[in-house]
Amino acid sequence: MPIPTEPIGSIPRPPSLIAAVQAAGDGIHPDLEPLYDAAIKDTIERFEATGSPVITDGEQRKYHNFWTYCVHGMANMTPDGFKIPFRAGHVRRMPRLTRGPFQYARHADRYLVVAKEYATRPLKQAVISPSALSLLYPAEGIAGYSREQFLDDLLDEHEGEVRRCLELGAHAVQIDFTEGRLAIKVDPTGELLTSFIELNNLGLARFSAAERKKIGIHTCPGGDRDSTHSADVDYAELLPSLLRIEVGNFYIALAGEPDRIRVLEIIRDHLRPGQRIFVGVVAPIDPHVETAEEVRDRVLEAAKYIPIDQLGTTDDCGFSPFCDDLSTTRDKAFEKIRARVRGTALAAEVLGVT
Repeated sequence: MPIPTEPIGSIPRPPSLIAAVQAAGDGIHPDLEPLYDAAIKDTIERFEATGSPVITDGEQRKYHNFWTYCVHGMANMTPDGFKIPFRAGHVRRMPRLTRGPFQYARHADRYLVVAKEYATRPLKQAVISPSALSLLYPAEGIAGYSREQFLDDLLDEHEGEVRRCLELGAHAVQIDFTEGRLAIKVDPTGELLTSFIELNNLGLARFSAAERKKIGIHTCPGGDRDSTHSADVDYAELLPSLLRIEVGNFYIALAGEPDRIRVLEIIRDHLRPGQRIFVGVVAPIDPHVETAEEVRDRVLEAAKYIPIDQLGTTDDCGFSPFCDDLSTTRDKAFEKIRARVRGTALAAEVLGVT
């Protein structure tokens, strides 16, 4: 059986689409729909041309970003919520919930419906984690709408979104958990991370063991404008807890790590039966385009620590999680994906698992 390889999700939007969104002042404007459709069609065609056995729609239609696509533009949100500072100096900011009840404005399964119109290969769908969206609720609380009720409503929305993606035939549903490493930076005691993992596991408990085999969790130190928000946090503070999340697949950023061997040793020491580890073998924020041979060598390196039947490959993170990010071109993103696919195949040949 070949080594599975999957993308994380986002692909840089065409500059014309980004300019049109900025000119409209809101990514929800109806005049933008033909541009979104064209971007999705082109993305899927180019994705399939890389040879990737699993593809995405590149998150072309996710309004604003991968984190708040489901709540962007809602009337009960203000823009002064949780801050996400990046090493390059810029700050992204979440909205803040001002009143209940909480519900999504849109769900990721709608993106899957459109992508299926163009795709001939299996599609995966990324969704945001309940733990990330829990940061929408203000620390001072909301009169008449408790945090407990908010979390119940949040988990209902999350479950429905994931379940519909599975029912639509998604190859996999990936829960984006970039806030995992960031949680340790915000709260070095680890209590915030523990609460995040417990919340995500509450959501996952609503699914059967068979369903959880098609669900995965993605972790990275962030990737925006060629910068990160938590790469300085020791992976040893995250990975043992991360691997307690009750999913079948883990997508772990690795290519950009300064000491990959140490990370692989941590994974080896905490890996459980039935878990598949998709290690990052290309770094989207690195301007260097990896060669297939470089990817091959990274896969062979990982195979020394992770059993072959539990190993997969992926990209460290999405190539453009925020819709206005122009730091990486579409051409470069697809070159890196092509290298990942070819390099994984080369490693499989060496390992005799083709």
